[in-house]
Amino acid sequence: MNRLRPHLALILCNIIWAMDYPFYTIVLGRYVEPLPMVTAALVVTALLSLVPLIWEPAERVEPRDKRLFFGAALLVGVVRKLMMMYGLSQTSPIDGSIINTVGPLLVLLISVALGFDRFTKRKIAGLLLGMGGAVAVVLTGAAAKHENSHMVGNLLILGAACTTACYMVWFKRLVTRYKTTTVMRWIYCIAALVVLPFGTESLIHTDFTALHGRALFAALFVIFVPTYLPNLMLNYALRNVAPTVTSIYGYLQPLLAIAISVAMGLDRLHWDTVAFAAVIFCGVWLVVSSYKVNG
Repeated sequence: MNRLRPHLALILCNIIWAMDYPFYTIVLGRYVEPLPMVTAALVVTALLSLVPLIWEPAERVEPRDKRLFFGAALLVGVVRKLMMMYGLSQTSPIDGSIINTVGPLLVLLISVALGFDRFTKRKIAGLLLGMGGAVAVVLTGAAAKHENSHMVGNLLILGAACTTACYMVWFKRLVTRYKTTTVMRWIYCIAALVVLPFGTESLIHTDFTALHGRALFAALFVIFVPTYLPNLMLNYALRNVAPTVTSIYGYLQPLLAIAISVAMGLDRLHWDTVAFAAVIFCGVWLVVSSYKVNG
């Protein structure tokens, strides 16, 4: 059972993140604008991050690391969240979920640029395949038959994936120095304090009473669930499961997002999207498998 728990955690957190895409599509632009949604989500996550202080003492953070936490909060807490929200308000949940799978490729690209990794023929082939597929999905936002997708939204989703990759490379050592609860508390409390001055007015003037039925459920879900809980489960799993295995579970997200979106009538699956997704998956597989081959 102990061996099974990390895998169950990975499955659950990827299911939650997959539900993000269609649920955000239901709410954003129709009932709630992206900025108040980001503000609400960050404030709720910040409050949830304080709950562990009830049973565990606050961990001491080195003064030099406080500045790093501020940078991490701006990058993954504020910039990524805003790009993701504005992106999903202007594109389809299917395109958004597929574009976001290029994360491992972007991590490789940034790691090589910073001298933390090196290219091999296999990695270069995977990078060219995956990024080519991602660019193709982004460009389909301009096609007339993709009526639910827009190029600007696709570019914002790609930008969000870039910020996540930068965070994973630049702040990896910082994150491993502290408990998961400490990292979450510092990042999201800082992020909430940064966004509040800009988003409070729009949050106050948002008519939440207009939310009803599945829109109400979707709004409550994306505000309370996907940020804090899945990240706790992911960090728990990473202590027990190899990163290559973790990345494989990431393929669940677009598959589940597509199934949920089509079942709810929020989007339609096009043959070219399937083809481009297959190209991205092949590219990511080449990169991930290269670490097993080359060490």
